[in-house]
Amino acid sequence: MNSGRIYASVDRHSVSRAGKLVGAFCLMMGMAGCAEINLLSHAIKETLPENSEPFTGEGGEYGNSTSYKIGNPYQIYGTWYTPAVDYAYDETGIASWYGPNFHGKDTANGERYDMNALTAAHRTLPLPSIVRVTNLENGRSIIVRVNDRGPFSKGRIIDLSRKAADQLDMIGAGTARVRVRVLSRESRMLAARLQGTTVASGDTTRVTAAPRTKVVARNLNGSGAVQPTPVVQSFAAPPATRAAAPAVGVTTPLPQTITQTVPVDTDMFIQAGSFTVYEYANRAQARLAGHGTAGITHALVNGRDYFRVRVGPLSTVDQADQLLASVISAGFPDARIVLE
Repeated sequence: MNSGRIYASVDRHSVSRAGKLVGAFCLMMGMAGCAEINLLSHAIKETLPENSEPFTGEGGEYGNSTSYKIGNPYQIYGTWYTPAVDYAYDETGIASWYGPNFHGKDTANGERYDMNALTAAHRTLPLPSIVRVTNLENGRSIIVRVNDRGPFSKGRIIDLSRKAADQLDMIGAGTARVRVRVLSRESRMLAARLQGTTVASGDTTRVTAAPRTKVVARNLNGSGAVQPTPVVQSFAAPPATRAAAPAVGVTTPLPQTITQTVPVDTDMFIQAGSFTVYEYANRAQARLAGHGTAGITHALVNGRDYFRVRVGPLSTVDQADQLLASVISAGFPDARIVLE
């Protein structure tokens, strides 16, 4: 499942101490590939306490959220994460799932994890948030409620409950190439309800998020022809009206419908870094010569030049995990898996 889970009932300092122990172990072992990611996940579990009370999953599909939290910045394996409101969040990457070993344990917002509910863990979105997750490989798309933190494996962007993974048909594979998009209206209404406020009629408040604008990309290693780059569009949250109906995910179950969309072919790369100075990108490319086919792609974002150094494409997530570990070990700690 490659989830890299932690238990939210432990304070951030305890998690940091556990992460340092496991991180040191992984450095000694030279972590590479899925087996090592699972080993890392299991090792950190051993350092954290477990709930002793039995759990039968009474929370149903919508769980038992009674509070809303964004959370403070926290550090895992030397990486800082800053939770923030982002109603424009829209990202592609690799999803994992977690199940029986965590069933009944505390989530980051104080609920009990129910593997049979449509929930998920995310590193920075407010708890709870409502998101749509689409399996790009088969086109299946569902709505889930984010109520936990994770995943903390470098190559994952979301950790799904067993039921969510089953509906996306990714149980057997353990991972899938996905698109994760915040449902802004539902998330805003849920946040307002849990905070005891209302979303006023005609409210057009826009929440500032990381820029997701159209980019112009050009491969700098060949003919220089412009290549299409997937555009992640950012939409302001639509005006929400004062409504008597309860927010989805608080007192009403999440929709059980599996929406079938057209599968999307994607290429998978390891992005070692993105530089504003071409010479720095060129040096990084040279350092990665022994790790595979490294290239530099130019992107114009909001009028500014960026030079992205990527290795690939790669065929499988296993290959990506192994190469990601290798690139990180080569001195690129912020390397990540990207889809195009």
